[in-house]
Amino acid sequence: MNEEARQLQKRERMLNAPVERLISHLAVPTIISMLVTTFYNMADTFFVGKLDNTSATGAVGVVFSLMAIIQAFGFFFGHGSGNYVSRKLGESRTDEAEKMVASGFVYAIIAGTVIMTAGLVLLEPLAILLGATPTILPFAMDYMRVILLGAPVMCGSIVLNNQLRFQGNAIYSMVGLAGGAVLNIALDPLLIFVLDMGVMGAALATVISQAVSFLLLWIGARRGDSLKIHLRNIVFSGKLMLEILRGGTPSLGRQGLASVATMCLNHMMGNFGDAAIAAMAIVSRIVMFVSSAMIGFGQGFQPVCGFNYGAGRYDRVRRAFFFCLKVSAVFLFSFGLLGIFLAPHVVALFQRNDPEVLRIGALALRCQLATIALMSFVILANMMLQTVGKVGGATLLATARQGLCFIPSVLILPHFLGIWGVLLAQPVADVLSFAIALPIGGSFLADLRRRSLAE
Repeated sequence: MNEEARQLQKRERMLNAPVERLISHLAVPTIISMLVTTFYNMADTFFVGKLDNTSATGAVGVVFSLMAIIQAFGFFFGHGSGNYVSRKLGESRTDEAEKMVASGFVYAIIAGTVIMTAGLVLLEPLAILLGATPTILPFAMDYMRVILLGAPVMCGSIVLNNQLRFQGNAIYSMVGLAGGAVLNIALDPLLIFVLDMGVMGAALATVISQAVSFLLLWIGARRGDSLKIHLRNIVFSGKLMLEILRGGTPSLGRQGLASVATMCLNHMMGNFGDAAIAAMAIVSRIVMFVSSAMIGFGQGFQPVCGFNYGAGRYDRVRRAFFFCLKVSAVFLFSFGLLGIFLAPHVVALFQRNDPEVLRIGALALRCQLATIALMSFVILANMMLQTVGKVGGATLLATARQGLCFIPSVLILPHFLGIWGVLLAQPVADVLSFAIALPIGGSFLADLRRRSLAE
């Protein structure tokens, strides 16, 4: 079967197979991909926590903001190009999709190189800006220096992963990410303890594993019915960049503001000592791990949404959305409830030697898990709007939770409530962002219903 026939067969499946079965099939590898992606950061936090050095653990939390910036640009080009590709494949315009695949990838590599260069030049002031205290600063700079060297590869990996996923080839992205995650978990103890490299060893393990993921994803992008990256398809075009802006701006806003939010959180927690920063670093990884499974399930919805919206099958877009919403809400509520009861034990897996880290971490985890189920509607509505090119609504929802709602909360509440103000900032942001998402997402779903009835 030639490539054109395979593309037609895939389009037929996307537009006619039952959406529940289709999403479940696509979601398994994307859930695994998201879970193993969180292992990159969780593994570093876990093994660095075994150094019995609260400042070193805090450094991992501080540098997380930098990694969020790198990921923001990777997702900007990955989602921007991927959304466009899925719609064009739904319209049977493969030639335009091929140009976007090649161009989006090259744009991301260039962006990663710029981040690397600027970060290395401004290393110390950047670490301070990210929230490093004087005691955390030396560890943060060691960690950042290595992470920055891997910025181009990280951006490229994220783009390849998302382009494969939006084409409906999530199995290749899963293999690429899983291979890197397994290597990261193996390298962390070797470099941190055996070779006595400390936090720099954790950073080196992350960059090496990202490089391996990149190679595996590149191989996946050359196999099967995946659109191939060819030099002849690279176009420096204002039109393509505009499409990337339309599809990627919500991701850039979400990840970028998440980085700013983490900086604000680190600065506010710094008022209560290194133990508070270390505790929040641990909690953010735990919550990310739980939410990543839900996000992975939603990512199984995106190619189905893109293909069917591009083909005018609005009834299938609605049906797919509500199926994902029901599954995601039940999952997050169940795991949130379980985590509230087991919070001290979960935090102790990462740091059991500092009682203050355990105390603050358990309180923070319980606060965040109390409202985590609200994420299901906010994130799925954002994914739907972003995939269909509704950049205004998608950007608002993408930036609401970790930016527009969280940043004011974490900066204002501590002045009235002390450390409790920091702990309650995320639950407050979750409620506010849900209140914003409900009318925006509901209005678009109602419009889809009207358009499907009019067909």
